[in-house]
Amino acid sequence: MYSLNKYLSLVCHSPEEDGVTADVIMVFQFPSAELRAVRKRKIHSILNEKISNTRALSINASSVEVNGKYAFKGIPELDILKSSHFVEFIITSFPSEIYRSNELIDREANCPSIKANPHQWTVSFGTTINPPLMKRNIKRIIAHERYHSQAREYDIAVVQLSPSVTFTDEIRRVCLPEASVSFQPNSTVYVTGFGALFYGGESQNDLRETRLKIISDDVCKQPHMYGRDIKFGMFCAGYLEGIYDACGGDSGGPLVGKDLKDTWYLIGIVSWGDNCGQKNKPGVYTKVAYYRNWITSRTGL
Repeated sequence: MYSLNKYLSLVCHSPEEDGVTADVIMVFQFPSAELRAVRKRKIHSILNEKISNTRALSINASSVEVNGKYAFKGIPELDILKSSHFVEFIITSFPSEIYRSNELIDREANCPSIKANPHQWTVSFGTTINPPLMKRNIKRIIAHERYHSQAREYDIAVVQLSPSVTFTDEIRRVCLPEASVSFQPNSTVYVTGFGALFYGGESQNDLRETRLKIISDDVCKQPHMYGRDIKFGMFCAGYLEGIYDACGGDSGGPLVGKDLKDTWYLIGIVSWGDNCGQKNKPGVYTKVAYYRNWITSRTGL
């Protein structure tokens, strides 16, 4: 049996002109007597199959190089692979325990005070606000240049942190979807945040999560719902009967979902809505895939 073991570890990565070079340790199981050239060919075959089926990042399979191998007690052999475009860069949501970058975080743009002087603000990480598991300063905020609060369109910004974020069991990564990715109506998604438990309530110290369903644009644009207020780059998630929803204080937080391979994606950002958990008034979210090219143009990610 020749297979890729579940063990994978990123050793280091460095930026390049056309992407990022990453050194990754991957464990393959193979017959001990097999020739190295045969092993290398099979490794590339497995990687090509995995790469062609991923939506997390565009990867150039021809850039993967097998540079060495090592034997460890209890592990047959380790092959060291090096590839540009191999590392999945991540971008964070705020506030939340789930983050999408070790340097950058997505944030809704509708906070004019935070844009005035980002150096006066800090970002708290973890499952509680007080005490935070980790805190970072804000280096800069890149708000979408076409954002207007009245129309609620282009409600997205990227916040650069200083220093970078260290991932833990409480602070985790989630993938950025490609611009072409579309999650179907009725897909199960999850929103997390420290917001109020009811309209007009107080924000919470402990992180909370609720499970929602994506609602089709045709349904959400009906006159008794949001009608023409739903624009390109927005989508609804929740339930027509209400009850479960994001609320005040959750704005800017992440809405995540996973594909058939259990890969988690940052699908949306909490943006706006009428009241909280109200019938026929689900939450409205910024569609991250719609702004994927904008994110790349501003960050290189």
